[in-house]
Amino acid sequence: MNQVAENWKDYECMDTGNGEKLERWKDIILRRPDPQVIWPIAEEDALWKQPHAHYHRSKSGGGSWEYKKKFKDSWTIEYKNLRFKVSPTGFKHTGLFPEQAANWDFMMDKISHADQDIRVLNLFAYTGGATMACASAGASEVVHVDASKGMVNWAKENMMLSHLQDRKIRFIVDDVLKFVQREKRRGRTYHAIIMDPPSYGRGPNGEVWKIEEQLYPLISACLEILDEDPLFFLVNSYTTGFPPTVLYNLLHATIARKHGNGYIEAGEIGLPITRSQTILPCGIYGRWVKE
Repeated sequence: MNQVAENWKDYECMDTGNGEKLERWKDIILRRPDPQVIWPIAEEDALWKQPHAHYHRSKSGGGSWEYKKKFKDSWTIEYKNLRFKVSPTGFKHTGLFPEQAANWDFMMDKISHADQDIRVLNLFAYTGGATMACASAGASEVVHVDASKGMVNWAKENMMLSHLQDRKIRFIVDDVLKFVQREKRRGRTYHAIIMDPPSYGRGPNGEVWKIEEQLYPLISACLEILDEDPLFFLVNSYTTGFPPTVLYNLLHATIARKHGNGYIEAGEIGLPITRSQTILPCGIYGRWVKE
């Protein structure tokens, strides 16, 4: 079951080709690499040639932005009632993954229609797109955990931009597995758990994360702090080579075995490409959902 983030107004994937995508972030046009784009550009017009900024990969790794037009270092875009800061970073990212709006819609729908208070745990939470979506939908508490202090501070900015400072949001800079283990010892549970693990990463104290080795243990640990009456459990992944069936099987081997009152969905997540009327694949997701 594939999900497409098709409700944006301030963001648009305008065109793709030759390993790149041309995007509109409100009124700023960015040209960025995308490894999924192995087809040619149909027509490299003026927008392709003169975006506000073009990210070039370096042969030695990494890359840098070429700025062609003047614009502010950061600006704000909206998605429904949410507002986010966007800013080009040295690693080609902008602080937001717009395809995740498909997951935000799912979370907001489930939480807003729940007939109970919902406590949410967001792991590898980055700049807080899912955190803000859940808080705005009425979650009684959202716990936002990420190993990067800079990303957590960015998430706090997004909270203020979205006027959610009166909601109960806890921001934690920590290694996710260590945090989950401590929550178990404290006896805390959550009705919804979200995670967006990297393929490889390091915690704040140098802890090494390898998704193929540690995703199953993390999901198993999260099962220990999942409420007896959970609402959903969602895993998102950008790891190249992982088909959605991997996430389906992981959830089937963990959450579904303990909670038989739900179903599992898995698939690709993507963005509509305006010019070609096709879909840009942007990763995979798997989720267990209460029936």
